[in-house]
Amino acid sequence: MKIILYIRPEYEVATGELEQLLGTISKHGFDCYLNNSFVNAHQDATSINISDDKLYSKINKELAEDAILVTYGGDGTFLEAVRMAGNVTIPMLGINSGRLGFLANTSKNGIEKTLADLKQGNYEIEKRSMLKIEGRFEGRKQTFFAFNEFSIQRHSVSMLETDVEINDMKAVNYWSDGVLLATPSGSTAYSLSAGGPIVAPECGCFILTPIAPHNLTMRPIVIPDNSVVKFRVNTRESYAYAGVDNKNMKVENGAEFTIRKAKKFVFLVKLQNISFYGTLRNKMMWGVDKRDTKK
Repeated sequence: MKIILYIRPEYEVATGELEQLLGTISKHGFDCYLNNSFVNAHQDATSINISDDKLYSKINKELAEDAILVTYGGDGTFLEAVRMAGNVTIPMLGINSGRLGFLANTSKNGIEKTLADLKQGNYEIEKRSMLKIEGRFEGRKQTFFAFNEFSIQRHSVSMLETDVEINDMKAVNYWSDGVLLATPSGSTAYSLSAGGPIVAPECGCFILTPIAPHNLTMRPIVIPDNSVVKFRVNTRESYAYAGVDNKNMKVENGAEFTIRKAKKFVFLVKLQNISFYGTLRNKMMWGVDKRDTKK
């Protein structure tokens, strides 16, 4: 089995960190491939020596065969790897070397056990849904896919007006900082920060969440994931921003976007010792009493 390792080029590597990671992967008998964008950015900062045939610039079907795509960083790194994988079907696992990490939910302190579980096949594959977004981005018609969410956001002090239709029926007109449509996977990301509910990943739904709405009676709505949702942007400015996961782009006043469930999926490696609810307890400190001063 191969490990296709993806690390952001701008990741700040601690002394010996990468050498230890690659050494651990090799010790467990995996062939390891590393993105050349990272290697090129850190040639002078590390002592690693990787042959050219173990470097990749894109992920194709041949590289993805009998492989797991492992990201090292945080959730942003994981989302970039989803985008890089494109239409290639490959299981993904995120190792969290940063802070919170809901997608990259495997601790870097547990790499030894994680790699042992992968080698022994002690994991399951979990299928996660994505959004397909069609509309005019930066002046031209384009199609994007999002794993977490698609959002419309203001860029100035003026509020943004967004008309929302669901299945060709007018749903709501938001005066707000913006609005987003999230998958269940994205319910613990931007949507959660904007007051949206946490949704278990196996639920077949989308979450429509306003961002700082002017009318305080506006609340998030959970809708079936076979819905077709349309956003229409109205702003006093010449443009607003559209966010596709962690990628922001300018969109024109009056731009329209159609969002539906994509036909492609993301396949996550689910380790047997990590559950969705366990991740929530650990990341969100559920059940922790800060009044307890016992050491």
